[in-house]
Parts: sequence; structure tokens; C-alpha cells
Amino acid sequence: MKLQDKIAIITGGTHGIGAETAMALAREGVGIALVARNAGDGQIQKRIESLGVPCAVFVADLQREEECMGIVEEVYKKLGNIDILVHSAGSAAPGGLLNGARDVWYQAFDIHVHAAFHLCRAVVSYMKKRDGGAIILISSAAGLRGVKNSLAYAVVKGAIPQFTRALAFELSDHNISVNCVSPGVIRTRFQDYLTPEQVQNNIKNRIPLHKEGTPEDVASVICALIKNEFITGENIVIDGGMTMRIV
Repeated sequence: MKLQDKIAIITGGTHGIGAETAMALAREGVGIALVARNAGDGQIQKRIESLGVPCAVFVADLQREEECMGIVEEVYKKLGNIDILVHSAGSAAPGGLLNGARDVWYQAFDIHVHAAFHLCRAVVSYMKKRDGGAIILISSAAGLRGVKNSLAYAVVKGAIPQFTRALAFELSDHNISVNCVSPGVIRTRFQDYLTPEQVQNNIKNRIPLHKEGTPEDVASVICALIKNEFITGENIVIDGGMTMRIV
């Protein structure tokens, strides 16, 4: 896909991977719709607009179906088209089968899986009008392997690659690509709960490349998937080799 003058919806777009993806796409000439639970301090919007592309911030609770559908309509009315969707919004979901709150389980499905379903339903009709589009979903290394004390998170992230494959096949006749990325340990506020000892254990023992990833590492892959018109239904793991090793 040629990115100049395209319009992208980036959920979770005011921080972390979402914000860096928004910046990377904006540098390619893409107009950006940032969707988040709160508007933030406006700095990302200012940085994007300084690149000479349109940017608007939309506040929505994506755990609610009606807000997923409504925000897509708002973006279309404000920016005129929708060519790209990157669903980066999400949150941690700690706890296991017996020590995890029931609400955590359902909330995890609402924001990670159900929101992806509703957002995709909403954007596809606009993409069909443009004879193509690109959808990127965010899974996780936690969705590829068993994870202690994060049962809901591992399950919802494990669902995303299969949703990607099935939807990619369904939309292939409409020239709409659907791919996902699975980040490992990426240095964002999501990792702030880790103790210094856990950080060092990750770097020394768990990640073969012996370093944490950055939002830029993930954003560059997302941009490459959007631009490549012959990749669909794929999951790209960005984890420094963490999930490929045996010991």
C-alpha cells in the first residue's frame, strides 16, 4: 500500500506502541486518528501535526460495542476516509484460574478480542469503498506460550493470531490485508510493574539478544506489513528470540 494521504485509526494511540506507530505512519504521510480512553496531554497530536499531516484525537471506551462502532463513524466524518486500522489498545489481566477475578477475564476479552471484532466490522465497509485496506492487530509473546498468573491475558492474546488468519481469508477478495504482531518484552509503561531483578533476569536469561525491545522495533514491523501488499494472515513475533528457545 502506498501510504501517502491514507487515513489510519490507531487505538491506544497516545502512548507506547500505538503512539510510536502513529508517528511512524505520519512520517510516511498518513493522516492519523488517535483513539484512547482519555485525550492525554496532546503532545502526540502536536508532533504528528508538525509533520504536516492531519491528526485528531477521539476518546472512547473500546470495551463497549457501541463506542467501537460509533468512533469509526466519527473518524470517517472527521477525516474523510479509513484505510488502516491498528488495534493497539489493551491492558494487563493478572490472575490465574482460582485467584483471578471473574471481571478481569471478561474485561480482557472485551478490550482485546471483542473490540477487535467490532472495530473490524466497522472499518471494513469503508475499506471496501476504497478497494482495499490494511488491518493490524496486536497479540503478544504471552499468547504463544503458557504464562503463569496471567491466564486471561495469555488466552486473549492467543486468540488474536487465529482471528487474524480467519479474517484475512475472509477479506482477501476485497484486497484487505489482515496481519498481527506479537511483541515480547517491550520497554513501555506496560513493563513498569517489573522489579529491577525481573528486568535483569529477562535480559540475562530469558531474551537471547540480551536486551528489551522498543516501541520503535514494533512500529517498524507494523509499517512494513501495511506497506507490503503480498502479506496477509501472518503473525510476526518481535521478542528478541524469547519464544523460539528451548532453554
